[in-house]
Amino acid sequence: MTDIQELLLSRIRDVADYPEPGVMFKDITPLLADPDAFTSLTGALAGIAADTGATKIVGLEARGFILGAPVAVHAGLGFIPVRKAGKLPGATLRQAYDLEYGSAEIEVHAEDLTSGDRILVVDDVLATGGTAEAAIRLIHRAGAEVAGVAVLMELAFLGGRGRLEPALAGAPLEALLTI
Repeated sequence: MTDIQELLLSRIRDVADYPEPGVMFKDITPLLADPDAFTSLTGALAGIAADTGATKIVGLEARGFILGAPVAVHAGLGFIPVRKAGKLPGATLRQAYDLEYGSAEIEVHAEDLTSGDRILVVDDVLATGGTAEAAIRLIHRAGAEVAGVAVLMELAFLGGRGRLEPALAGAPLEALLTI
């Protein structure tokens, strides 16, 4: 394990039985409250952005906003929020996706993505991959290229990587921590 991985893990708190019994929630708020850990995290993600040749960062609602915006600033790139349906004014592209019990939709402003863009999708956790897969579809529909997906942690036992790999079509999926 690297020094940054040890630092990040030491600042993630396990919360048992949240949001429901049997779930072990990974709380990143202690990491965000620690300036050294937060700076290390955003620096590592900005490094991934540079390595992938990203031109813009997409952050997935809501914790992807918390991570993606400072990554974009650190990397000198633009930031684009992907929001739950109905939260953005003006013309949007919308993508539906399946949840464990139902479905949801996300949106992006249509004019924020162009055919010359290489987009790095940033989020805190890769779980089942549904939201990230929908974001990749939105990016492709807008005519932009997906440079990759970067997350703080991947919950490998939920199989999100397998779901995303076909949509990524060879673009990298980078997780700083795998749990």
